[in-house]
Amino acid sequence: MMIAVALGVGFGLSYYALTDGRLFGVAQVGPWAAWPDVGSDAPNPYTRAHLAREAGLQLGQSEGVQFVARNDSLGNPLIRACSYRVAGKTPLAAFWTLSAIDETGVNIAVPDGLAAFRSTDIARANDGSIQLNFGTRLQPGNWLELTGNGPFSLVLNLYDTAAFSGFSDDETMPRILKGDCR
Repeated sequence: MMIAVALGVGFGLSYYALTDGRLFGVAQVGPWAAWPDVGSDAPNPYTRAHLAREAGLQLGQSEGVQFVARNDSLGNPLIRACSYRVAGKTPLAAFWTLSAIDETGVNIAVPDGLAAFRSTDIARANDGSIQLNFGTRLQPGNWLELTGNGPFSLVLNLYDTAAFSGFSDDETMPRILKGDCR
């Protein structure tokens, strides 16, 4: 019985560390999560395991950082049946992209439209803040049309940034606000 409990706890914590990771090297800012050790010379063991599990090409530490949001700012999962607005300011970066992907990592923007928002191609408010809309139905302003059904994630890539040098609160990253659902 003790061996079964030990194995269950061990495998359970390992699975948690690789999927959620908040206690094991992930930087969480509101709904946005990033692995800051990705691309470093000596990443911690949890970051190495995360990289092995994801098997994706990651940015080097001097190139930038990738934030992923699977939930809105209230903690509800992002689903394509609803529209969302990403609002606020982004951390200082030379360039950034914001895209929507499904659970397998495939971009879910419509094939004939915009694949992702880029910092150079959006309309901003007078104070420099952003208002970006995501959804399967037409929305005003900056809009990225999504396809399909089911959950999705937002991926914010910050290039040439010092993003982890001054995070103090959730106002540093944009909020993800849920809109209408069908």
